[in-house]
Amino acid sequence: MNNLVLERITINHDICHGKPCIRRLRYPVEMILELLSSGMTIDDILEDYDDLEYEDILAVLNFDLLAFYLNKNFSHTLEKLETI
Repeated sequence: MNNLVLERITINHDICHGKPCIRRLRYPVEMILELLSSGMTIDDILEDYDDLEYEDILAVLNFDLLAFYLNKNFSHTLEKLETI
């Protein structure tokens, strides 16, 4: 899972204001997540954006999952620190 994210999701301060993007293209991770949450399928997205690949969408989902777990763990860590 992590290799897919590392290979496909890039952060470059000169592209999309440093937001995580797919393969140095100007497709921010958040845009793909918004398309999916609006009801578009992976096939719909790939049809509309022909320079994207199936693995790009999987990398976006994996990136989001990793971000969720990191934030979840970070919040838990902060709660523990507050009790010390």
